Amino acid sequence: MPSERKQVLLRLDPAVHDALARWAAADLRSTNGQIEFLLRRALSEAGRLPAAAREQRGPGRPRKEAQEQE
Repeated sequence: MPSERKQVLLRLDPAVHDALARWAAADLRSTNGQIEFLLRRALSEAGRLPAAAREQRGPGRPRKEAQEQE
């Protein structure tokens, strides 16, 4: 059974949010997915990404066969 995902309230400057949302759309991710992607990349570059962290799903919609398995 997968562990429950944590929820975090994040306050952003509206201009930062808009830029992030545009970047997410260009990468075929949700804004939330883009934030997680960037946080994981920063953690990895700093050598602080836990080995126990599950891989993040790739951008875009899951393939039909992947949806049927879930």
